[in-house]
Amino acid sequence: MTNPLREIFTGIGVLLRGFGMILRRPRLFVLGAIPPLFTSILFLVALVALIMSVDDLVAWMTPFADGWDEVWRTTVRIALGIALVAGTVLVMVIGFSTITLALGFPLYDKIAEEVEHELGDAPAEVDEPIMGSVARSLRQSVVLIVISIAVAIPLFAAGFVPVVGQTVVPVVSALFGGWMLCVELIGAAFDRRGLRRLGDRRRAMQRYRLRALGFSVPAFLLLSIPFVAIVVFPAATAGGTILARQLLPPAPPPSPGFPPPGPGRSTPHPPQAPPGRPTG
Repeated sequence: MTNPLREIFTGIGVLLRGFGMILRRPRLFVLGAIPPLFTSILFLVALVALIMSVDDLVAWMTPFADGWDEVWRTTVRIALGIALVAGTVLVMVIGFSTITLALGFPLYDKIAEEVEHELGDAPAEVDEPIMGSVARSLRQSVVLIVISIAVAIPLFAAGFVPVVGQTVVPVVSALFGGWMLCVELIGAAFDRRGLRRLGDRRRAMQRYRLRALGFSVPAFLLLSIPFVAIVVFPAATAGGTILARQLLPPAPPPSPGFPPPGPGRSTPHPPQAPPGRPTG
């Protein structure tokens, strides 16, 4: 029987291994830090621009309040302005990792490839047209963002409930955010093995959910700290590749009479792991 604490600490160890790999390779660290830096600056500029223009924007959104008593008009517009800024921040937090991974797709794919080669038994990448790959990535990113927003809205509202909002909601938010982050971070390694559906990742994570959460929840919490993501993202990407190798079974040896995988060919990995502890 799997030891729950061992699984959680194994997941934490995967994240630490990711930090170790990246810190030994300054070039990969710099490459991996560029997308989150760009996304952080982009979000910061957008947030400042929103705050600077929120009065005019709220007035434009509430022309019906122009004839109201000044107290009610001001109260409604202040409340709407706060909700607008808070909602924007919520969307930024939810979409940060997805947008960063989308912007830095070639760079993070390079990090995943380097990790695969260092660990050995790197699979030959399955060929996929570049436009098809981009379209699929964008489609999956939109799906993940929509799911995250659909869950985050009720969690945000529940945060105002006394006691529950200060105890249960933060825990559930961290678990959900970590799970969704893990789905994204293991994507490069799964794609390399021809497992390109989100369902492939989800099924593999469910078999070792405590290990997946042990890796992804600390990463999610670290990424929630402004600008710390610049340091954490490259390490989390490397850790995601390590974790993916643990979630999936190793490639079976070539059958007699068949050539080994070469460029453009790879031995397919079955989407399910065999009984027992995964290796990698």
